[in-house]
Amino acid sequence: MKKQKITPCLWFDNQAEEAARFYTSLFKNSKIGPISHYGDSVHGKKGSVMMVTFQLDGQEFMALNGGPIFKFTEAISLSVDCADQQEVDTFWEKLSEGGEKSKCGWLKDKYGLSWQIVPSELKELMSSGDPDQSNRVMKALLQMTRLDIEGLRKAAREK
Repeated sequence: MKKQKITPCLWFDNQAEEAARFYTSLFKNSKIGPISHYGDSVHGKKGSVMMVTFQLDGQEFMALNGGPIFKFTEAISLSVDCADQQEVDTFWEKLSEGGEKSKCGWLKDKYGLSWQIVPSELKELMSSGDPDQSNRVMKALLQMTRLDIEGLRKAAREK
């Protein structure tokens, strides 16, 4: 199997291991990899977790305990491609618990990381080649918090 060339690195204050364990509990085909610890360093307490590598559905990630210098913003988010409404609902509820629900399928988890919980079907509905359909679907999407597949389908069918 080819090694992944690009690996997202998520910066946490001091919750890297906790976050990695939370995320891997939600996604199939996920696991915690090597965990490194700080030695004598100005950045972290000796023996505390420095870096955690983990996989979410086979995708490699790194989580760094880098301190409170940087915070997550909506400028970057992780998009979850969901097969059906049940999957949308499950990820929506679990990832937003302790966090913040927003519009258009976006949420922030309890660590402040932004996620987009999106049904796979949305791509088809938006790229049908019919600009009017795309506009109707987008208009419906903009009114939603958690995305509703049937509501998006209905918007696509309207004339």
